[in-house]
Amino acid sequence: MEHRAFMINMIQSELEDAVGVENVSVRPTDQLVYGVDYFWVARMWADKAQEPPKPDFIVRPGSAEEVSKVLKIANYYKIPVQTWGGGSGSQGSALAMAGGIILDIKRMNKLIDINLEDRTITAETGMVFQTLEWYANQKGYSIMHIPSCLTCGTIGGALAHRGIGIFSTKYGKIDDQCISLEVVLPNGDIINTLPVPKHAAGPDLMQMFIGSEGTLGVISKATFKLVEMPECRLFRAFLFKNFTDGLNACREIVQAMKPSIMRLFDQAETASIIKDVLGVERDGAFMNLAVEGTETIANMEMEKIFEICKKYEAEDMGAEYGEKWYENRITFFYPGHIMNNPQMFGTMDTVATFSNIEKIYWAMKHAVEDNFPGVRFIAHCSHWYDWGTMIYDRFIMDEPPEDPEEAIRLHNQIWNAGVRAAMENGGVINDHHGVGLKLSRLMKEQYGPAMQVLEGLKKSLDPNGIMNPFKLGL
Repeated sequence: MEHRAFMINMIQSELEDAVGVENVSVRPTDQLVYGVDYFWVARMWADKAQEPPKPDFIVRPGSAEEVSKVLKIANYYKIPVQTWGGGSGSQGSALAMAGGIILDIKRMNKLIDINLEDRTITAETGMVFQTLEWYANQKGYSIMHIPSCLTCGTIGGALAHRGIGIFSTKYGKIDDQCISLEVVLPNGDIINTLPVPKHAAGPDLMQMFIGSEGTLGVISKATFKLVEMPECRLFRAFLFKNFTDGLNACREIVQAMKPSIMRLFDQAETASIIKDVLGVERDGAFMNLAVEGTETIANMEMEKIFEICKKYEAEDMGAEYGEKWYENRITFFYPGHIMNNPQMFGTMDTVATFSNIEKIYWAMKHAVEDNFPGVRFIAHCSHWYDWGTMIYDRFIMDEPPEDPEEAIRLHNQIWNAGVRAAMENGGVINDHHGVGLKLSRLMKEQYGPAMQVLEGLKKSLDPNGIMNPFKLGL
């Protein structure tokens, strides 16, 4: 037996001892499965029968204690570790680019506690988020984290890339909804952040791990706020003459109140996806929204929204289209509506203040469409803050190069142009899909000298560099 084969067998034996023989796989078919997430490049490789990045071992721990054992083994042998949740990420963050261990946490799916006095719910992070939401619904509550990947993404995945759901304008992102975490550090130590997120006992450790994409440890347990289901939820849709008027109206709305849903689509997306799914065949910028709470307050908020939309000469399209959008909120991502291979595509979501957001939109649109023939740019704004909003913008190329290497080079050039246009005009690399492998190269451009803070944290917690290498610029 070759020395390398002997060592692989030795490591496999240790991993099996840590989590059970049945929970470790080195089968080639499993390695292929874990070589593809929703990252366009990985899917293109699979579509063209290329070799994907494959792990050496797939390990399925059943507890934080078993995660700890695996990380201690990985540290001893200096083996890379990538945490895998539902595989629904679009940034390639879970791919085993350096081989090593894929740590699939879906066995860690237990509900730990529901505390109705504190209005909190606690679960292991391998649970699919829809399951956690169902547990909350059974008690008359919601976590109000309802992303498009609700039925396939895990709790850990949502936390790892600082995800967001459709009700974010009223209830916030995942970091606003989370109260505390249990984390397994790279050296195997199991820690807990403080039991509440609002305190003056130094920096909030929880926020260091949310959004860290598995580079600083493995989030194994999380506690979230519960929100009582609203008495009333009212829907409405409006059509603005142009995207500019829609942006101004939405800014006034969100600075006056907090709708739970507010989505404004540019003319290009209104004429394509909104037309295909909702049947709106009109020129203009479509906007749908929802307000909720007690019936009295919801009606008062809707009355104010009518006043603002009338000021910008928006056409009231009634409740029907708003309700139809809500009913079809996942349909937009089904085959036949969402971009798919063999197309080349990507979502360059960025976020900025109101004073910068429109110039970012036009800068990105021109950077993509003017420099890359055959590529179109569509966008909508779907998550709003007192100070600004995000752009969920997509580029689509129907006939990309057939050669995989040429396609990847073009793919990266389009991303560089679009994201740099956003950063140069006051935007950031990403709003809620994360950085992963796709945008890792741009992190130093985004942070400049401040990047040393993240690099110092990484070096201190993970001196052997085993945790998700080549992701997040670390």
